[in-house]
Order: sequence, then structure tokens, then C-alpha cells
Amino acid sequence: MQDEMVQPLPDMQSRVNSNIPTGTSFPEKLMAPTTRTLILITAAAFVVQAAILYTMGQPPICACGTVRFWVGTVLSPENSQQITDWYTPSHVIHGMLFFALGHLLFRGRWSSVFALALALALGIEVAWELVENSPPVIARYREQALAQGYSGDSILNSLSDTLAMLAGFGLAARLPVRFSLGLAVAAELFTCLMIRDNLTLNVVQLIVPSKTISAWQAEGGLYSAPTVQ
Repeated sequence: MQDEMVQPLPDMQSRVNSNIPTGTSFPEKLMAPTTRTLILITAAAFVVQAAILYTMGQPPICACGTVRFWVGTVLSPENSQQITDWYTPSHVIHGMLFFALGHLLFRGRWSSVFALALALALGIEVAWELVENSPPVIARYREQALAQGYSGDSILNSLSDTLAMLAGFGLAARLPVRFSLGLAVAAELFTCLMIRDNLTLNVVQLIVPSKTISAWQAEGGLYSAPTVQ
């Protein structure tokens, strides 16, 4: 009777495996979406990003010495130096796009490789942040009307951009596809209306700069409209 009443407790590996679909291969089990795994992947990406940006000469925070949550003036020296600005929504959209990419690549195995998809998203975002702060790309940005005097991002701003990407990735993971698409389109339209710039225009101007678009952007949107003398 005593032997029947005392049941051995399952070990940790058994409990982990119980949450993974039957038939999952060993490499896929290693990438199961445990909270610890996700935290480690994110922390490692942030450390690598900050360290490389520092060696590239980017300042930890704004040269003004002040840390602000928001800066709204696009042509301000503090733009791309503080925690958030008008370009934060574009990084949220990055996350939604990277989620869609991961879902497409790992279709049918999504529940077992979520951590791998997150690592892929972080890898792409961190790589872009490093490229964006390289001298050739900074010089390219300076050709645009809204990026004159741009010297790259502060490390604080760059890490915040990556955090915004993670927010977009998380939203896409929880929201129906049509809601994610609606949010992305709304963000693009809103920032275009307010400052005449968004992710789409940013990419276009970086790859094939247009003087017509630059002239139109220089006129200012609702938020950044020129002051009438």
C-alpha cells in the first residue's frame, strides 16, 4: 500500500519535454520557447549590440547629457539620441515583419522553434543597427532633407530601437494578422502625416534618393510644419 501511495516526482527534463510536441527533434527541443532561453537570447543580443556600437565610437547617451523618453523635433540634435522619437514606430513594424518572416520559414514547427525565430529577428535588427551607424550609411542619410547633421544613434537610442522591434514581434505573436497589418499601415500613415517620413520613405530615400521627395519632406508635416513668418 505504501509503495502505491508514494509516486516519484517527474524530473525537470520530463516536465520540459511534456510541453514540447511529440516527434520534435532534439535540436528543436533545445530551441523550445522557455522564458529563460528567451531572456538569455535577448540579453546576449543587447550586450553585443552595445559593445560593438561603443567600439564604433557611438555615444552611450545624448551629447547633451540629458536622458529623455521622447523627442519630437526631427531636425533636433537630440533626434536619434533619446529613448523614443518619430522613428520608433518603424522599428515596431520591423518586429512585425520579422515575426512574419520567422513564421514563414518555420511553418508547421512554430511552437518548437519560437526561440530560434526570435534569435533570427534580433540578429537582423542588431545587424541593421550596426550598419545604420556605419560611416557610409550615415553619410547617405545626410543627403536626405530630414537627416541633415545626422551623426548616428546613441547607444541608448539604438538599444531602444531594438526593444521597439521586440515589442512589434510580441504584438504580432499575439494579435490576428489583420490587426497587425492594420497597426503597421496606421503607423506608416500617421508618421507620414506628422513628419512626412516613415519606414517606407526611409528605405526609398536610402536606396534611391529622390530630390522631389526630399523637397516635399523639407516643407514639413503637421508636427514639423515650417513656422510662418
